[in-house]
Amino acid sequence: MEESEIIKRVRRIEIRARGLSQQMFAGQYHSAFKGRGMAFSEVREYEYGDDVRNIDWNVTARLNHPYVKVFEEERELTVMLLVDVSASGRFGTTNQYKSELMAEIAATLAFAAIRNNDKVGVVMFSDKIEKFIPPKKGSTHILRIIRELIGFEPTGQGTDIGEALRYFTNVTKKRSTAFLLSDMIDDNYENALKIAAGKHDLVVLRIDDPREKTLPKMGLVWFEDLENGTVRCVDTSSKASREAYEQYFQTYSNRCEELLQKYGIDHTTITTGQDFAKPLIGLFKRRE
Repeated sequence: MEESEIIKRVRRIEIRARGLSQQMFAGQYHSAFKGRGMAFSEVREYEYGDDVRNIDWNVTARLNHPYVKVFEEERELTVMLLVDVSASGRFGTTNQYKSELMAEIAATLAFAAIRNNDKVGVVMFSDKIEKFIPPKKGSTHILRIIRELIGFEPTGQGTDIGEALRYFTNVTKKRSTAFLLSDMIDDNYENALKIAAGKHDLVVLRIDDPREKTLPKMGLVWFEDLENGTVRCVDTSSKASREAYEQYFQTYSNRCEELLQKYGIDHTTITTGQDFAKPLIGLFKRRE
């Protein structure tokens, strides 16, 4: 992609993402993001109704009177964006590719975070870790993230969600809110998903396209798997072929849904060509 085109796209996404972040998160950012931890503030005398688990036994023994530790919400949150940049993101049958939709959503979340003085980091992955951008604050940092999401050329083609989650868990020691943006078409990521969800506030945003769900009658059509390069001819006029195609997609979809529910992970599905603000707002309202 030409440098001038990248700059134009960065600017377009910046304008849209700033507006959407203000619209979507005004007044409900703190209640929707559960990742904030509690930091120790002070010790005070025990009062009726205080949680006995917060008793400071050292101070209590020294002063011969019960004292409790007081905690307050940490003012700073780290938001991590785990973005799937595999070859399947270069698919789209509406007005955008899945990768373009993911870039817009990631930018919107990033702008919402910096408006609240939080840090934002990114893990870009395919079948390996393509790029890690450590969490930082500021508009300049967010523009760098958008630029990378638009112009980055991955070296891998496949998808390894498990590797991305393991890497994220290893490099992010402090509890954070993490958004996994992917079509979730992959196998063998359950264990990594479980561990990441246990340590962090993990949210999954499944990105799909209308033509991944159903196959129209178009006669004989050549299909290429963007991730492994295999090509095959499919008779789309055949009911059996269409049903097999739909079943393939549904299998991954059902498996993903089962795992997300099993580990209590907040999630939603966003389809190319639709206004992503509505499903995102719905998701965050459910998290309040």
